[in-house]
Amino acid sequence: MGVIILLLIASISVAGLFLGAFIWSVKTGQYDDENAPSVRILFEDKPKS
Repeated sequence: MGVIILLLIASISVAGLFLGAFIWSVKTGQYDDENAPSVRILFEDKPKS
């Protein structure tokens, strides 16, 4: 029974860690994409000089 409680605590801790990392990445703008790849092809590239 002790092993089950230990595994539950460990799995909840890991899940909380991943949830915290996901919330942090959303708040810092990791998923902001103003020009999605499907729309990006419609814009002309600026010529490299």
